[in-house]
Amino acid sequence: MIQPTASFKENLMLLPSIDGLSRIELVDGSGDVVATIENQPGKQGSLAVYQYLAQEFGALDSEAAQLGLSIFAEHTEDAKNRPGAHPNIDRLVAIIEGASPLQLKVIAD
Repeated sequence: MIQPTASFKENLMLLPSIDGLSRIELVDGSGDVVATIENQPGKQGSLAVYQYLAQEFGALDSEAAQLGLSIFAEHTEDAKNRPGAHPNIDRLVAIIEGASPLQLKVIAD
């Protein structure tokens, strides 16, 4: 498991490549896709983080969410100060605060 730094940019360099990845689907306990993170500009950092969490934990539970917030580094504080500005970070905070865990379905190109 990586040891996150205080810099999101540095942490991204520690994560596996997202080449060949189309998207990640977040699936609730009923099997419904509740969110999707596409491989497109502006979302690729989140895609890399969520792919890594899927590889390490298999699902998005509170332990995975804690690591995710550490990887997002300085963006985590910004998300806490501006709810809604970073929905993929908001989701991690919600899980830590008691929201139901989600399955992570990695979809290749």
